Amino acid sequence: MSYMMQPFGMQSMLKDGHKHFSGLEEAVMKNIDACKQLSKITRTSLGPNGMNKMVINHLEKLFVTTDAGTMVNELEVQHPAAKLLVLAARAQQEEVGDGVNLVISFAGELLQGAEELIRMGLHPSEIIAGYAKALTEGLEVLETLVEPNTEKIDVMNKDEVMKRIIPVVASKQYGQEEPLCRLITDACIQVCPKNPLNFNVDNVRVTKLLGGGVSDSLVVSGMVLKADAVGSIKKAQKAKIAVFGAGVDTAATETKGTVLIKNAAQLESYATTEEAKIESLIKEVAESGATVIVSGGPVGEMALHFCERYKIMVLKIMSKFELRRFCRSTGASSVVKLQRPSVDELGFADSISVEEIGGTRVTVIKNDAGGNLISTLVLRGSTDSVLDDFERAVDDGVNAFKAACRDSRLIPGAGASEIEMARRLQEFGSKETGLNQYAILKFAESLEIVARILAENAGLNTLDILSTLYSAHASGNLHAGVDIEGTNPTKDDVWDLYITKFWALKLATDAVCTVLRVDQIIMAKQAGGPKPQGGHGDDED
Repeated sequence: MSYMMQPFGMQSMLKDGHKHFSGLEEAVMKNIDACKQLSKITRTSLGPNGMNKMVINHLEKLFVTTDAGTMVNELEVQHPAAKLLVLAARAQQEEVGDGVNLVISFAGELLQGAEELIRMGLHPSEIIAGYAKALTEGLEVLETLVEPNTEKIDVMNKDEVMKRIIPVVASKQYGQEEPLCRLITDACIQVCPKNPLNFNVDNVRVTKLLGGGVSDSLVVSGMVLKADAVGSIKKAQKAKIAVFGAGVDTAATETKGTVLIKNAAQLESYATTEEAKIESLIKEVAESGATVIVSGGPVGEMALHFCERYKIMVLKIMSKFELRRFCRSTGASSVVKLQRPSVDELGFADSISVEEIGGTRVTVIKNDAGGNLISTLVLRGSTDSVLDDFERAVDDGVNAFKAACRDSRLIPGAGASEIEMARRLQEFGSKETGLNQYAILKFAESLEIVARILAENAGLNTLDILSTLYSAHASGNLHAGVDIEGTNPTKDDVWDLYITKFWALKLATDAVCTVLRVDQIIMAKQAGGPKPQGGHGDDED
């Protein structure tokens, strides 16, 4: 008689196909290794001389970028511990809009230090306590590095604004940061409300047109639509605008009907009735004072014919989000069906015209007289990937403007703040008693990562740079940072926003402590049927 072996332990509790890892080697070390691999991918893209990464996502779309936020979003990270770093990076992107690479790189370095301490014999709980204490002390040191008289910013002063966004844009587009920052500053100032805290990044739009370069880019006070006008009327001055969300055409009935026509006279009468109905509707719109009709749906040929007769310009915007922005920009209200709009529902624009930029016909809606809620950056570039990179740099610059509106304090950049924090934390750690001091010293050592990567990416000698920086900071020069051009050993005219560094250090340390607290990984069996063999397994449609 044979007896079946009954499952026991974890096998008896979970379904077949589950995975279970526990202990230091299986869970903690594997988690640390996965996070370090993600950090290695992004760290070489840190700083102005950062290297590009070529990422091809699951839809086979190509991204050539140094932007860490784009990388982690498109890579589709599967490892659960590495996903924690991705979540921290996304939180940084939403909170500040910049410093994503710093979060991932610094977290990877902290975990590297934690791995060494674990192999020395320290328990993860002791490392977590030391890191938490080092973070608290480090943020206090960071606050002492704030440059005096930077607490308040005049958001209408272009020089003050550019001082805060140039380092952000330079890390993405080194060498072209000056012209890009001028464009970003103009666009942000145009749409900045009276209370800068209410600044909305969605009010600065980007339109990308192939051809030309950054010097050919411009800012438009209003919107730029990558579409031609419908019909032959291409220009309108002091335009009153009627917006119809459902299109400009005769409404179709919900049920099908049959019309029995017995002779030619009845056919002519039927056609004439339809024409008269459309003409009366367009005539009512024209009598309301509207000189431009914007349609969120199809525009019928007969309706277009009567719009031409009454000298009404017709635009078609199929994207409901773009239509919503258009209404916000012009002050118009979207009307559901084709009817006479009230005075309150009409929008206004100084001029609407179709122009040709670099061989592409675009519709430019301008509001030069003020009161404009949207500004558009028309970016020019040689290829789509270059334009995409410009757009990401603009997005970071606009987010930096928003962050500066909330907290405009500046601290020394180019790795200077991190080196000073590292120096003071080393002094603090050496005075600490107990096992916490090892974690504090590792935290201080990890802060060197920024200066080290900036030097490596610029092709400089890392050891020489670090020793020079420590020497300069010890002698009282708190602004000494890495000069990537190599002309001087230190750089003291680069600034970073305090709020960016504050959140980056906090989020990275929190993510690392969460990873170190994990001692078991339990993965249930994945839902769904068997995976297809070979190929991508994508549906044809």
